[in-house]
Formats: sequence, structure tokens, C-alpha cells
Amino acid sequence: MIRRREFIAGVSAAATPVLWPLAAGAQQPGIPVIGFLNGSGLPGQSGASPAFRQGLKEAGYIEGQNVAMVFRGANGQIERLRALAGDLVRDEVAVIVTTGGASPALAAKAATSTIPIVFTIGPDPVKYGLVASLNRPGGNVTGVTFLTEQLAAKRLELLRELVPQATTVAYLTEDARYPTFADQKSDILEAARALGREVIVLEVNSERDLEAAFAALVERRAGALIVGAFPIINIQSNMILALAAQHSIPVIYYSPQLVRRGGLMSYSADAADLGRQAGAYVGRILKGIKPADLPVVQPTKYQFVINLKTAKALGLTIPRTLLIGADVIE
Repeated sequence: MIRRREFIAGVSAAATPVLWPLAAGAQQPGIPVIGFLNGSGLPGQSGASPAFRQGLKEAGYIEGQNVAMVFRGANGQIERLRALAGDLVRDEVAVIVTTGGASPALAAKAATSTIPIVFTIGPDPVKYGLVASLNRPGGNVTGVTFLTEQLAAKRLELLRELVPQATTVAYLTEDARYPTFADQKSDILEAARALGREVIVLEVNSERDLEAAFAALVERRAGALIVGAFPIINIQSNMILALAAQHSIPVIYYSPQLVRRGGLMSYSADAADLGRQAGAYVGRILKGIKPADLPVVQPTKYQFVINLKTAKALGLTIPRTLLIGADVIE
């Protein structure tokens, strides 16, 4: 059971982006096609997020009735993204929706300057050259951002309150192939210095790296772990959950879905709210609105989720100050 409480965010922070895999469906003649491009998705996956579908429906579009959807997933192989984006351009989709980080959005922008692009990304899209500004995107690109740069300090603060004895914290991240790698690493290290914590950075780029990473954090006596949002981590989330339980390490994640699957806690932007707004933007674009006229959506709602069963298994007592602002999974 989940008890919903309103969470007052102490800082402006956001989660990592949500995965919306879609199967390529049969296209009906004369209806627009939405092409999805994702860095961590697998070909053949199906089912748009309910939030995205709701936003699209509110704009007057329902899959199979007056809009079709196709999906291209790179399965963590970011070098494939440009080719997959090119496939969508050649298919002459009406809109490209990118999910799973900045890399798919950058690949889509490199592939077309005419087809509208709606991104859902963690970092500031201005920093990565996707838009001219948040209020006036310009060009053919707009979307929603989770502003993940502002997450590091908040997640560390939550870990410090829950496990104050953990003066050394590990950070699980993908390697430097990703454009956001250096910025997210820098944010974590800066937040740790401000809070008087040491951070061990654990870089992974494949499944086989994960066991070694957990062995390293145990050897170096890390008292807690922050899991970053990157494609390989999303793909191997079951293994990460299992290793965290095996090593009895308190972990804060980037998505409440991982907490519902047994993780300890997460702090993120309200992905459902942002997903709905992304769907609504796609609907407006299909009706003729230009992406340049749609300001980039920024998060206004946040979620802090705690799994009490997992906390009990770890021997942790959740402070009342944390429970007051949390969605509690019992």
C-alpha cells in the first residue's frame, strides 16, 4: 500500500528521465506517426507510459484511432542512436520523441532540422545546445527537462539524514561516453564537499562491471550508495536491486519504480506530470503549433518515496522528519 503525502521540495530538483518503450504498430493510411527514440530501450518493447498517453489524449489523439507510434531503442549502445534517428527521418514521422537522456535528443537534432522533436531529458537542454533558451527554444526542438543537475545535493542530504554515520558514499554512474557524465559527476562531488562527505565514483559500462563496482564499495567501506540514471543502469536495474540487497547497502535511486520493486528510497521530479505534459506538447505540435513557440517545461512537482519493508530489512529506522514528506511503501 502507498500512502501519498505532499512533499515540499527543499531545493529545485528532478529525476531522471522515464523510459517509454513502444512497439512499431501498423500504420493506418493518412494518420500521423510519432517516432520514439530511446537510448536504453529494446526493440520490440511495447506500451507507452500512461502519463504520456493521457497528455496525448487530452490533446485529442489516441493511438490506433488518429495517431500511430513507432519505437527505436539503442539498448544502451549510444553509437547506434544517429542511425536510429536517421531511420525515423527516412520514415517521415510527424514528430520525434526522445527519452532516456541527452544522447537521443542530440542524435535526433543532428538528423533533422525540420521534423519537430520533443525531448524528455534530465539535464539543462540549453547547456547541451538543444535549445536557445528554456522560454524561447527556437528551431524544431522543445520538450521537458528534469533538471537533474540540481538533484545531487538533495539526494545526499536525504542519505545523510537516514544514515548519518555514512561519511563515505558511493556513486554508481555510466562511463564518459555520455555527454552528461562529467556534469553529473561534478555535481555529486561538489555536493559531497559541501556536506562533508567523501564520494567514491564507480563507473560501469556493462553488466559484468556491476559486481566489481559493488565489491569496490564494500572494500572501501562506503556506507550508502547513490545510483545515477544512465542507460546501462536502467537496463540492469534488477541486478542492481539484487546486489544492493545482497550487500545490505542503503541506496537512493533516480526513480520511484525501483523503490516499488524493492529499492530503499528515491527522490525525483514527478515523472507522471512531466510525461503528461510531453504528450500534450506532441498533440499541440500535431495540430500545427511550432516547437519554437512551446517553452521547455520544467518540473514543479517532486516525489520522495521510501520502502519501509526494505528499510526494516536493512535495520534502519526512518526519522519522522523524512516520513512526513514521503510517499511510503509498506
